[in-house]
Amino acid sequence: MLELKDIRLRIGETDILGGVSLQMEEKKIYAVTGPNGSGKSSLAQIIMGIQKPTSGSILLDGQDITEMDITQRARLGVGYAFQNPPRFKGIKVKELMALSAGKDSKKICDLLFSVGLCSRDYLERDVDATLSGGEIKRIEIASVLARSLKVAVFDEPEAGIDLWSFQKLAETFMEMHGRLDTTIIIISHQERILELPDEILLLSNGVIQRNVPKDTLWRHGVTDGCSCSAECGKLEVQNAQCAR
Repeated sequence: MLELKDIRLRIGETDILGGVSLQMEEKKIYAVTGPNGSGKSSLAQIIMGIQKPTSGSILLDGQDITEMDITQRARLGVGYAFQNPPRFKGIKVKELMALSAGKDSKKICDLLFSVGLCSRDYLERDVDATLSGGEIKRIEIASVLARSLKVAVFDEPEAGIDLWSFQKLAETFMEMHGRLDTTIIIISHQERILELPDEILLLSNGVIQRNVPKDTLWRHGVTDGCSCSAECGKLEVQNAQCAR
């Protein structure tokens, strides 16, 4: 499905990625984790075409897409949710969602609900600074989920999201995993997220380790052992204010 061959990234005198080679299969969830500054977001942006590698190649279904830009890759079915999503003054949430989900109001409602947002509270709101960081991130994730993608990359999707929405997001990833053939790549160091993937990839010192056991992540200082992750896993979700 998606293959990275000896991907290297050098910025100035610093080597960010030192030869990353991976084969990722369809219908699997991969979590890419590692210490802060290890190059996780750079790798995600290289997959999407936002950033160019210094050397190496990227293949999608055997097709070399290394020189393709973000628009060309999007047309081939590669999607990306930013760590810090952009805002669009003058565009309403329903208009932004319609770009990827079409004008099916029930589909849009279901997508927003899947990331913990009540559609009646958000459809008429502008996608601008009046939305919090967590709200804009969830709307962007919903718009990515709306597309039938070959590869979906989520850069730290849990950042700025409350426990209820986090649980909904985890459920949505698993539902997407069961229903679609999409290769899902999640950039994260949140312990609860790292329970979801078929395979954990540890990025450290510019190289990838595959099939990493969770105790190895503790030794690398990747997960913070946050106690709320356990509570999040036990949380019983009751959405009394948003009728589907």
